[in-house]
Amino acid sequence: MRLAWLGWLVDQWDELGYSNGALRGAIGTVAVLISAAIVAVALQRFRVAALAAAGVVTAVGVGWLSTH
Repeated sequence: MRLAWLGWLVDQWDELGYSNGALRGAIGTVAVLISAAIVAVALQRFRVAALAAAGVVTAVGVGWLSTH
């Protein structure tokens, strides 16, 4: 599922509004994914909460990147 989402993101790259170029969009996306990983590690004792929080951080981060 994660690879399918990444494939969709690459396919829709131009439509998502990454208007500052591919490099900046890639850097921003990697920063969002690292932030989600940090949240997941911080909450690793509570696996369900960790996965949910990481998903929310990813969705909000990519959503923010695509609109700004």
